[in-house]
Amino acid sequence: MNIILTNPRGFCAGVKRAILIVKNALKIYKKTIYIKHELVHNQHVINEFRQQGVVFIEEISEIPDYSIIVFSAHGVSKKVVQESIKKKLIILNATCPLVEKVHIEVSKSSKKGIETILIGHKGHPEVEGTIGQYNNKKGKIYLIESIEDINNLSVKNDQKLNFVTQTTLSITNTKNIITTLKNKFPKISGPNKEDICYATTNRQMAVRKLSKIVDIILVIGSKNSSNSNRLVELGKETGTVTKLIDSFVDIKKKWFKNINYIGITAGASAPEILVTEVVQYLQKIGANKPIEMIGIREKKVFKIPKKILKIKTILDNMDKNNE
Repeated sequence: MNIILTNPRGFCAGVKRAILIVKNALKIYKKTIYIKHELVHNQHVINEFRQQGVVFIEEISEIPDYSIIVFSAHGVSKKVVQESIKKKLIILNATCPLVEKVHIEVSKSSKKGIETILIGHKGHPEVEGTIGQYNNKKGKIYLIESIEDINNLSVKNDQKLNFVTQTTLSITNTKNIITTLKNKFPKISGPNKEDICYATTNRQMAVRKLSKIVDIILVIGSKNSSNSNRLVELGKETGTVTKLIDSFVDIKKKWFKNINYIGITAGASAPEILVTEVVQYLQKIGANKPIEMIGIREKKVFKIPKKILKIKTILDNMDKNNE
């Protein structure tokens, strides 16, 4: 058996930034760090932080006043921000800047009273946070998940209408939905640049290439990871057997009967250590040394908030002086 590793794979810039924010917060603050929802959708990452004393909550009312709250990479609604301020919490915002961009788009539409259509998955925290940016009672924000939803959709004013999308959707499906939207609402406007993030796009393109040369694809990612699930869907759409695994523990040996080429990718919130462990497991059961696919080299970096950076610099300088 031969192993082919996709490029790019694993952590995106938004996930790296969110993790860095929490790691620095743990060093800086000598009290419990609370995180609204899961910081990123990966059980390995969440469990590591739990072991360090981080507490994950769903409602702001669950935590004491003056606590430290980190908003997850998926973003939160304006209501959550207001609740946090009311409780006098120290807010560390780990929302991905690309999600923040969508929030700004929706907020602008809300202020102008322009109705907005959000393409996304119901119940996903990113979607809930984005919907929560719209608070103008004169307008409305509508959530659609499919072309069928468009057929059943009626708006108040189709002459003034915007659309935005969740950042982790299927590129192909979303394009089809947008085309149908524009056919039904010719005056609808959307973002100048597609809301689907670069990392989602790059990983989907890599899986499409991978599917042409392998017999089975293993997607490393947690079940609640939107971008990982889209990779699985894409793999299956190409006709390639595709499995979603949290780690090597989920692998079944029977999958590899008469298999010559195994493709491996990882969702944008899955750490590289999980890829390494999967490769090691496959080598133990007879696979050859992995081959890296040539792919897009991602150079994007998102800086952590200035207040964390400032405190960290002070502490680092104090440590140097004490040495």
